[in-house]
Amino acid sequence: MKTIEEINQSNVKKILAEKKIPEFFPGDIIKVGVRITEGKRDRIQYFEGVCIAKKNRSINSSFTVRKISFGEGVERTFALFSSIVDSIKVIRSGQVRRAKLYYLRDRTGKSARIAEKVKKKIGIDVAEAKPEVVKKEVVETKTNKEDLLKEAKTETKKESSEEKK
Repeated sequence: MKTIEEINQSNVKKILAEKKIPEFFPGDIIKVGVRITEGKRDRIQYFEGVCIAKKNRSINSSFTVRKISFGEGVERTFALFSSIVDSIKVIRSGQVRRAKLYYLRDRTGKSARIAEKVKKKIGIDVAEAKPEVVKKEVVETKTNKEDLLKEAKTETKKESSEEKK
């Protein structure tokens, strides 16, 4: 007999196969496409704001988005795997040091801003990069201190003579 957790895990896998959910964290500005039914018609309304909380509980996962609408703060909590949530798009990643940003409720204007997280791009795509073949060469190492000192002195003499010219 299957346990409730196994059933929930299978449902999560099935939902993830159908729709793509990006990786986002509290502090990110996200745009959530909400499916709204009015009579016989369906439409998608976007709710854009700062993700202030995220709860990871397999099928019961949810996240809270806060935005300022006409000078009034509006918060909405969405179930992550709900059929109402049509799409989620990360607009901007925020750099925060907390998991829950409830302190933003008391703040407005400049004090409610969140710094942007800078993501580093290497520029090399791992799939396209091919490993280089390195030829085996014998490298001589000088362990004798006297040889190293003589080499260093000759290099400094060469540099000083080049500077004089």
